[in-house]
Amino acid sequence: MSESAGHSTSEYIQHHLTNLQEGHGFWTFNIDTLVTSALLGLLVFGLFAWVARKATSGVPGKLQAAIEIVLEMVQTQVKDTFHGDSGAVAPLALTIFVWVFTLNAMDLLPVDLMPMIMGAFGVHHWKAVPTTDPNLTFAMSLTVFFLIYFYNIKVKKLGGFMHEVLTAPFGAKMAPFNLLFRVVEDLAKPVSLALRLFGNMYAGEMVFILIALLPVYLQWILGAPWAIFHILIITLQAFIFMILTIIYLSMAHESH
Repeated sequence: MSESAGHSTSEYIQHHLTNLQEGHGFWTFNIDTLVTSALLGLLVFGLFAWVARKATSGVPGKLQAAIEIVLEMVQTQVKDTFHGDSGAVAPLALTIFVWVFTLNAMDLLPVDLMPMIMGAFGVHHWKAVPTTDPNLTFAMSLTVFFLIYFYNIKVKKLGGFMHEVLTAPFGAKMAPFNLLFRVVEDLAKPVSLALRLFGNMYAGEMVFILIALLPVYLQWILGAPWAIFHILIITLQAFIFMILTIIYLSMAHESH
């Protein structure tokens, strides 16, 4: 490959991996991530609300049947995994699974489609897959992190929660070590949630970008099988994020 070709290839990759940003420093906002995730959330949950209003107790239509399958799957996972009052956990699990799956599914669009559409409006950068932005995945995982502490304190009260933190697993005499282990354990939860989702989706997006650099006939030969396989990845990542959230919240409701 020539130097100019290599330079154009690197520019192409960099262009597709650059967010549309506003602001400076800490207060920098990735506009494409915010807009895409908000619009997809409104679209998919608006669709759920519309189907719920139109739902019938008779033979359901295809859309209602598909949504009922998703609902039953989530309810089954919550029932089997969560030990406690699942009043708020089941809707949260459903929201996470459906929203993350929808955000991930943007990876199945042709990599040049959204940049081309937004370019027609004078927008030079637009990442189509919000979950390839670590800011989004960390924001979601931090929300789960705060819910973990909220339910720990709500269920066990502040005194009971602090007693658990300082005495488990080695007893009260080893309180400093118990606290250290607890801090590491709790910090690992949001970090692992965020990085797992981001890493898998970023890698998948990179593969699509690299395939797009190949000749057209190779794009079809390699792109179609990878897209089919990637359907499994985007579904699995949404499921893992959901099931780990359920497990973490279940642990918050339990005491040693």
